[in-house]
Amino acid sequence: MSSETTTEERAVPSYAGRQWWKEAVVYQVYPRSFNDSNGDGIGDLPGITEKIPYLAKLGINVIWLSPVFDSPNVDNGYDISDYFDIMSDFGTMEDFDELLATAHEHGIKILMDLVANHTSDQHPWFVQSRSSKDNPYRDYYMWKDPNGFDENGSPIPPNNWASEFGGSAWEWDEGTQQFYLHIFFKEQPDLNWANPKVREDLYAMVRWWLDKGVDGFRLDAINIISKPEGFPDDPSTDFEKHTSSIPFVIANGTMVHPWMKELNREAFSKYDVMTVGETSATSPEDAKLWAGYDAGELQMLFHFDHMGVDNDPEGSLGGKWSYAPYKLTELKRILNEWQTKLEGKAWGSLYWNNHDQPRVVSRFGNDSPEFRVLSAKQLATTLHFMQGTPYIYQGEELGMTNVRFESIDDYRDGDSIRFYEDMHVDHQRLSHEDAMRAIYIKGRDNARTPMQWDGSANGGFTNEGVEPWLKVNPNYPQINAQAALDDQDSVFYHYQELAKLRRGELKDLMVYGSFTPVDSVEAPHSEDEAVYAYTRTGGPDGTDATQSLLVVSNFTSESVERTFSLLDDARAAGASVELVHSNYRDDTGTPTDAGTTLRPYEAKVYRIVQ
Repeated sequence: MSSETTTEERAVPSYAGRQWWKEAVVYQVYPRSFNDSNGDGIGDLPGITEKIPYLAKLGINVIWLSPVFDSPNVDNGYDISDYFDIMSDFGTMEDFDELLATAHEHGIKILMDLVANHTSDQHPWFVQSRSSKDNPYRDYYMWKDPNGFDENGSPIPPNNWASEFGGSAWEWDEGTQQFYLHIFFKEQPDLNWANPKVREDLYAMVRWWLDKGVDGFRLDAINIISKPEGFPDDPSTDFEKHTSSIPFVIANGTMVHPWMKELNREAFSKYDVMTVGETSATSPEDAKLWAGYDAGELQMLFHFDHMGVDNDPEGSLGGKWSYAPYKLTELKRILNEWQTKLEGKAWGSLYWNNHDQPRVVSRFGNDSPEFRVLSAKQLATTLHFMQGTPYIYQGEELGMTNVRFESIDDYRDGDSIRFYEDMHVDHQRLSHEDAMRAIYIKGRDNARTPMQWDGSANGGFTNEGVEPWLKVNPNYPQINAQAALDDQDSVFYHYQELAKLRRGELKDLMVYGSFTPVDSVEAPHSEDEAVYAYTRTGGPDGTDATQSLLVVSNFTSESVERTFSLLDDARAAGASVELVHSNYRDDTGTPTDAGTTLRPYEAKVYRIVQ
């Protein structure tokens, strides 16, 4: 790697102005749960290739592919044992090449999931690293001596850091008599990014995939690669509450930005690619350092602020497991802050769902038979008209819901299983019913149940008579892709319309327009627990301020009255006011408008032209 950083940094392009990745609609595929082509109960690469026409019909133009690298699969592929091979469960490298080619033929780009904070403990680097203290790969990982021994002779970890999944973040290695760091499962040892050889090997791997034709990367847990000097204790650690040390002492270390600039110079900037970083415990000010238009690092981030609005900080379970119903005013405050603080300075990502989060229609909406479809559409409209690149998680376009399996034996998510064992089996802090209730609400398998393709056995995910790796949600006869495709008023076609609007006549407003929260006559925006309203105005660089969009969304199951002076003033001034999008339609498919009455879970968009 060159030391002439000043010259090279100037060569990194700016991300301001029009960019293809700002205008994209991304669809996340979780391969294990998407489509099984060979009848073994596990989704695979040929199964994804088979469904490319479906995704093209939806209108997406980027697929984010969750990890398909070779892996022992302790954490569903986020424990990589070979960065240059495909997990046999998913197929072969030839299958990947076919998927890439088919996607490109349909105008769809492919993002890989780059897991570079850690590897599997079965990766050759770690196998070598733990073989002896003198091995050349020893410094590829983070090894520390014990902080003494307890009265029973057991080694004491170097500090009190808590793993993301409970317990200590340190694992004792009997062979070499040292601890190694694992922020996630013990089978996922953290790489030592301070070692230049580690970075060189990772950058070479990134270039290898980009040379193959991959169109970019989602960077997993990327803001925890720089650990604090001296490895200080975490004053917030509470092992009983399953706290994690990531937000308190690990995230956003001093070297993350120099290393990201280096990664951009050595790899990303040499290609026309899309990059998005997963960054927990990150503020809008942090985001400008990561994804500022001239920062020379990444193009956008996933933050988690809005994913915590239904956590109870005073709850006895800690973290995500302590649930409290969310308040719309708090959700709006967070989303508004990210919208307004990034505008003109950095780009953002828009998402409700991913493989780690519960289904949004069950979480922030209403998954009852009466309101599920309306609510799913309302949530989609609310998000997709904001500034940023929208991400759809598989099944979101169908309004798929959370699942409730009666037995913990039906779950596969290691985080949920460990929570149940700790809280119910080992320490009896919770009854079976209470432990399962927490998993029903926040467990990761809510997102990971297989895709529901049709009303046949196993939802069409795999063959009849085959046991899928994770049971299909029992509501698949009612909620599935075939039923959605046969119903012009389905959630699927609502998402399709949003994608069409984004690349059509509303593109400049939807993608590049400025964002402003809006008060109604009846309630100030910051106090309204029922309605979310905002405008998008102009286009790139503030051009064409004569046009704007008013987005109005009812988050409740009741009709409410909301009057917006913006509309009345525009009409009085002779401006054109047109309803361009709504989740309420008549029998001909035409959007309908009830004026100042917002019907249950209604979302509508007006275009105002001065």
